[in-house]
Amino acid sequence: MGSETIGVIMLFGILALLMFIRIPIAFSLGISSLITALFLKIDLFLLFQKMVTSLYNFGFLAVPFFIISAAIMTEGGISDKLMKFANVLVGRIRGGTAMVNIVVSMLFGGISGSSVADVSSIGALLIPAMEKEGYDKDYSVAVTVTSSIQGIIIPPSQNMIYYAIAAGGLSISELFMAGYIPGVLLGIVLMIVAYFVAVKRNYPVGDRYSMGEAIRATVDSILGLITIVIIIGGIVGGVFTPTESAGIAAIYGLIITTFVYRTMTFKKLKKVFVSSLSSLATIMAVISMSSMFGYILAYLKVPAMISEGMLSITDNPILIMLMINIILLIAGMFMDMSVLIFMLTPILLPVATQIGYSPIHFGVIMILNLGIGLCTPPVGNSLFVGCAIAKLPIEKSIKAFLPFYLAILLLLTIIIAFPQLCLWLPSKIL
Repeated sequence: MGSETIGVIMLFGILALLMFIRIPIAFSLGISSLITALFLKIDLFLLFQKMVTSLYNFGFLAVPFFIISAAIMTEGGISDKLMKFANVLVGRIRGGTAMVNIVVSMLFGGISGSSVADVSSIGALLIPAMEKEGYDKDYSVAVTVTSSIQGIIIPPSQNMIYYAIAAGGLSISELFMAGYIPGVLLGIVLMIVAYFVAVKRNYPVGDRYSMGEAIRATVDSILGLITIVIIIGGIVGGVFTPTESAGIAAIYGLIITTFVYRTMTFKKLKKVFVSSLSSLATIMAVISMSSMFGYILAYLKVPAMISEGMLSITDNPILIMLMINIILLIAGMFMDMSVLIFMLTPILLPVATQIGYSPIHFGVIMILNLGIGLCTPPVGNSLFVGCAIAKLPIEKSIKAFLPFYLAILLLLTIIIAFPQLCLWLPSKIL
C-alpha cells in the first residue's frame, strides 16, 4: 500500500473519528489535515499559507455584510412588513397562510440569503399563527422549513459565494443570476404541494383585504423590497460588485429600521452585531480549515481518483450525475452545508465539467441538492430550528415533509435536465 493511499485513508479516517466524538467540524478538518500532512512530510508553512490566503478574497467580504443585513432585517421587523404584503398577494386562497409563508420566504430569501435566518424570523411568527388558525404542527413546520431553501437559491446567497470561492473564483454575479429562475420555480412547486395538502386536510381560507388595507400593506413593504433592488439591480446594472451591494444593503437596512420604521434600538443593534460576529467567526474557521483540507485532497489526487473511479463504472453522463447527486444527498444529511461545499466542490466539479456540465449550472444543482439536507435529519439545521419553534419532536414532523421532499427532488431533476433554466438569465443580463 503506497503512502498516498495510506494518506487518503488517514485523512478521511481521522476526520470521521473526530466528527464521531463530536469535535467541531472546523477543528476536525484542521486536525485531520495537519496529521496527514505530517505523515506525508508536507511543508506545514504551505498549509498555514493556504489557511490565510483562502480568506484573502474580495468576494468573501460580501458574506459578513449579508449576515449583518439579514440580522438587521429580522430585528428591525422588515420580515413583518413583507409578511403583510405576501398576505395581500396570496393570503385569500385555501391554505392561505401556508402560501404566505412560501411567498414571504421567497421575498426574505432575496434579502437574507440564509435558510436558517428565514426559518428563525418567519417561522417564529407564522408557525404559531398557523397553529392558531387550525393548521397541524407538522404541516406548519414542513411548509416553513422547505420554503426556506429559497433563501439559498434566490440571490443573494451566502452559499453561492462559498461555491464561487471553492470552485476557484467563479463569477458571483453569474451564480446569483443563475439562481433566480430555479428559486422562483421552487416557490411555485412548493405552493402547488401546499395547496393540495391544504385542500385534502380542509385547512382554512385566508382573510381578504380591503383595497385600503392592501395599499397600506404594499406601501409599508416597499422600503423593505428596495433592499432586493439595491442588491440585484446594482449588480445587474453594473453599479456595484456583489460585495459593495451587500455593504450598501446593510447600511440601507440600518437607516430605514432606525429612522423610518423606528424599530431598531441600541439593544437590538448590539444583538445584531454579536450574533453576526459569532456566525462570521464560525464561517471563517470553516473556510480556512477547508482550504487546508482541500490542499491535502489535491496533493493526494483524490479528485482525479474519484473521477477515474466514476468513469470506470460508466461513461454515461446521466448515470454519473445520478451518482453525484446521491453522494450530495447522503452527505447533506450528515454534515453542514457550507463545509460540504468547500469539501466536495474540488472533488465533484471536475467530474461534472468532464461530462459536459457548466460550473455555473453545477453550482445551482449542488446548492439545491445540499439544501435538501437542511430539511432532513439527523443534521438539518433548518429542520431543528423549525421543530424547536413548534415544540414538535423531529420524528413526528417527517411524514408531513414527504410530499415536499418529492416536489423538490422533481424540480432538481428538471434543473439537471434543462441547463437553460440556470444559464439563460446570466447569458441575457450579464
